[in-house]
Amino acid sequence: MKEIALDDLSQYTGTLIGHSSWKTISQDMIQAFADATGDHQWIHIDVERAKREAPWKSPVAHGFLTVSLIPLLNQGVLKVTGTSASINYGLNKLRFPAAVKSGSAIRTEVTLKDVSAVDDQRVLATYTTQVQIEGEDKPACVAENLVMYVR
Repeated sequence: MKEIALDDLSQYTGTLIGHSSWKTISQDMIQAFADATGDHQWIHIDVERAKREAPWKSPVAHGFLTVSLIPLLNQGVLKVTGTSASINYGLNKLRFPAAVKSGSAIRTEVTLKDVSAVDDQRVLATYTTQVQIEGEDKPACVAENLVMYVR
């Protein structure tokens, strides 16, 4: 994990910050997300049907499950010091180029795109985060995610 002081963060604009560790997406995680969100599409939770009928021959994670793991994974890539809080501020862009099959491992690749002072107490950072799937060419998710840092 890389530690960068908030006052130095802008020096890393355009820089690949790093990669998270790999995290396996289990069928239990997919089921729990389906239960929490009410999205019980068979491609996510009906293991036998998905093996027979889904294009991936496997159940797949919800796209929003994948994106919801970005903060967790990115915490292992970067720690910005000199802050009292780091707030997930939203997304500018979000795409899901490839599905995450149940049992696959994912990690994030984080690049700092922009840093701007909002006021004396807040700094908004824009990161390009790719969620990579182990052994796959296409990423599961590409997001331009925003973090508001509070001094």
